[in-house]
Amino acid sequence: MAREPGKFAAWVRRNSPRREELIESRWLRPFAHRIAHSELWRFTRRSVPRGVSLGLFVGIFLLIPGIQIIGVAMLALPCRANIPIGAAMTFLSNPATTPFLLAASIFVGNRAFGLHADVTTLSTLFSEGASLADWAAWFFSDAAPALLAGLFIISVIAAALGYVIAALFWRWWIGAKWRRRGHGHIDVPVHTP
Repeated sequence: MAREPGKFAAWVRRNSPRREELIESRWLRPFAHRIAHSELWRFTRRSVPRGVSLGLFVGIFLLIPGIQIIGVAMLALPCRANIPIGAAMTFLSNPATTPFLLAASIFVGNRAFGLHADVTTLSTLFSEGASLADWAAWFFSDAAPALLAGLFIISVIAAALGYVIAALFWRWWIGAKWRRRGHGHIDVPVHTP
């Protein structure tokens, strides 16, 4: 009897690109034969935490929709990470979270390297619908180094935490599956001298 997939698994399937979609992408076509490899699409105890970690790193650091998924697919090859999970994790940086990520990145970059980028200017640019020239002027001030340094630090920390949490969740989930099947406890004879 087939079991219904969990809500998270169903969400991943709905929102992750299909293998065929990535292979047909003009940016990934030169690597299609490698991206299509089944190892990158299987859910294993090693590939899932790697996919979570890679997706968080790329999703937070790049912040450009579309490019994030291509970045995950390209980096999944050497990392042997799960592409669907990695692609799904990039959706954590979305239009609702991007302003917070940008503000946090500038704050972290300022603190880490003693820079003086102004976070209030960022919110003013957002609220007033600033022109591209205004954005460029702000970006090429202290904001660019602070933003990039902060994005890098936050993405590395998120990737490390994501890896640990995914690995722990995977162990718990497999243990729960074994317990449901009745194999949770194996009697091993203990020999005492």
